[in-house]
Amino acid sequence: MLAIRLHALGDMVLTLPYLHALRRVVPHAELDFLTRREVADIPRGIVLFDRVFQIGGGRDHRRQLLSALALVPRLRLRRYDVVLDLQRNRVSRAVRRLLGASAWSEFDRFSPRLAGDRVRSTIEAAGFGPLRVHPELQLHDAGGGSDKLRAAGWDGAADIVVLNPASTFPGRRWPIQSYERFARLWLERISNATQFMVLGLPSLRREAEMLERALQHRLLNLVGRTSVIEAFALVRRASLVLSEDSGLMHMAWVVGTPTLALFGASRSDWSRPHGTYSDCLAACRGAEHDCIIDGRCHAAPPICLEEVSPEAVLQRALELLHRTAERAKSIDAGA
Repeated sequence: MLAIRLHALGDMVLTLPYLHALRRVVPHAELDFLTRREVADIPRGIVLFDRVFQIGGGRDHRRQLLSALALVPRLRLRRYDVVLDLQRNRVSRAVRRLLGASAWSEFDRFSPRLAGDRVRSTIEAAGFGPLRVHPELQLHDAGGGSDKLRAAGWDGAADIVVLNPASTFPGRRWPIQSYERFARLWLERISNATQFMVLGLPSLRREAEMLERALQHRLLNLVGRTSVIEAFALVRRASLVLSEDSGLMHMAWVVGTPTLALFGASRSDWSRPHGTYSDCLAACRGAEHDCIIDGRCHAAPPICLEEVSPEAVLQRALELLHRTAERAKSIDAGA
């Protein structure tokens, strides 16, 4: 079998627990994965696939297509019986057709349903399932990033809460001052031994430095200092991830970390984390489908997420952790 998912990090990551569930259904089948070079480290770093293939071309579809066509002869040697097209674009369709598998299915790109549900439906449509999906992914190196975590100031014992002000769109950002206030409330009311971690791309450096000045030794600043697979391993250590809509948000709930997502001008009906150990605070009070076109909040100032108070977020976080402690972890949206 070959599964294909080519686009952004978060979109790729959310397919993994469903493919892991497929592996449990057919444990003796060979399962390969095709993705973009930029995000291939995570599927290579988990115990799931027999082979991970990658294409180049960045985000340019024409270059992606050329790279994929050059790879097709190698893929044809695998003689796939089933192709699961979890992307359904021009590139993935070309690959699927050229491989000539006797069975295949395609991702539903447009329904107003959770992306995870649509991944599940794609796999089950090929004749597999029903799938039971749990956050059980294993890494080849579960301790990845440990040395960098200690170098950043982790004392080896404190609980870690991840703060992730990572959205690149103005209408999807919770103010950095609100993250600071949330952290201070957590230290005052929950645990004064907690350390907060920020990690991700160098573009987050300004926000991380602002939090570091405010929280000092309580802030573990790993922005720009980890690989993607190290970040994947590190979020597993956290007791909570508080995140805007981003790739790290998807990584967190995929590995089973309690995840509270903050959604502003974004499609929460498509992208929110789900299951028994996650929650979504969707702040949009306007015409959501207008806002998601450019990621700008079209409501009258202040933007929707600016009106979400740190006190309200702290309460939702405590409720989430209480539920998580009482129920088994399942990614199934209806669990």
